[in-house]
Amino acid sequence: MAHPGSLPLLSYALAAVRRGWHVFPLVPGGKTPALRGWPQQATRDPGQVTAWWQHKPYNVGIATGPSRLLVVDLDTAKPGDAIPESWALPGVVDGADVLAALAERHGQPYPADTFTVATASGGTHLYFRRPEHGPQLRNTAGRLGWKIDTRATGGMVVGPGSTTAKGTYRVISATEVAPLPGWLADLLTPPPQPPARPVAVPLHATDRRTAYLKAAVERQLAHITRAPDHHNDALSRSAAALGQLVAGGELSEQDVTAWLMDAAATVGHDPRKAAATIRSGLAYGARRPRTVAA
Repeated sequence: MAHPGSLPLLSYALAAVRRGWHVFPLVPGGKTPALRGWPQQATRDPGQVTAWWQHKPYNVGIATGPSRLLVVDLDTAKPGDAIPESWALPGVVDGADVLAALAERHGQPYPADTFTVATASGGTHLYFRRPEHGPQLRNTAGRLGWKIDTRATGGMVVGPGSTTAKGTYRVISATEVAPLPGWLADLLTPPPQPPARPVAVPLHATDRRTAYLKAAVERQLAHITRAPDHHNDALSRSAAALGQLVAGGELSEQDVTAWLMDAAATVGHDPRKAAATIRSGLAYGARRPRTVAA
């Protein structure tokens, strides 16, 4: 028997599926995924969706990447938030005002004619179809301006019908999802990365063992610098692989961290995020120490 609180949420989840979106459950009353590996498990299968929501009154998560969506998240100011000088304009108090000012600067209309959701905190989600061609657009935080984030490849949003302690996510415009305006796509396109350069590994291959270690390190660094996308995933995998050798006493954690940070920098990875990914990857690799025969 279905949980009585699940039925309204199930209807919202199935409505998202009918729009062609990939959904997955969030914890009841929250914004955290209820599934490990949600990016892989998000689905458009009505049977699977029904089975999930018959179990618990989950909130609705929408995986923006496979759904070919880019959602512009217009947030409201919190108590104590200071407006940056660049956006300290008359009438600008939140993300919606910033987007309006941004549209005016570019001689464009405010992009309101699309599927729109009012968030529980008083903000707005504008849903757009991502371009079929061109650079892959990923999540951004503040790239467009103050109190504006976007969710695209690798991201998720809380879907309509979901409820948190702050309120309910409500559809305020059920029109079709519009294509992402070209001027917004241009602003969200990341600058081209500089050509990847080899990362120097000062291991002098004086014997077979050292030659193997040097080759292993260079292979993992090349995996990062040559990855066409998903650089954080590549960094995590390489950190885990080299973490096995660190745990086995073959390489120093300090050296490996420095090499990985250097490789991450060549692809424009955010240093703080890279450092956290490397720590996590090394810790994961340490569970399976590996040594090299002399």
